[in-house]
Amino acid sequence: MKTKLAIALMAFAFTASTAFAAEEAKKAPSPAQKAQQDKMKACNAEAGEKKVKGDERKKFMSECLGGKAEAAGNSACASAAAEKKLAGAAKNSYMKKCEADAKAPAAAEAPKTDAAKPVK
Repeated sequence: MKTKLAIALMAFAFTASTAFAAEEAKKAPSPAQKAQQDKMKACNAEAGEKKVKGDERKKFMSECLGGKAEAAGNSACASAAAEKKLAGAAKNSYMKKCEADAKAPAAAEAPKTDAAKPVK
């Protein structure tokens, strides 16, 4: 009986040690996973700054992570500000400029029509 118990304990110890070794051997996240993690951090930080809670927070996080145009621009700017470790007025100033720059190329790409010219 004691030998069976000793064998069972040794088997358990071996299994537990291999499980811990497997956890330590986890590989680094892929670039896509890293980008998603950064996006989640940025969206979460922005939701915290806006003090959004409950269902509104769920909706905000869904839109932010979903990559909708405005939310995507904001999260990109927020993640860039976080990388630069900006805070307070410096962060607000950077965010305004970043968001304005993000909107400017979209406006420049819009097709220009000239209603004053007659059609031949």
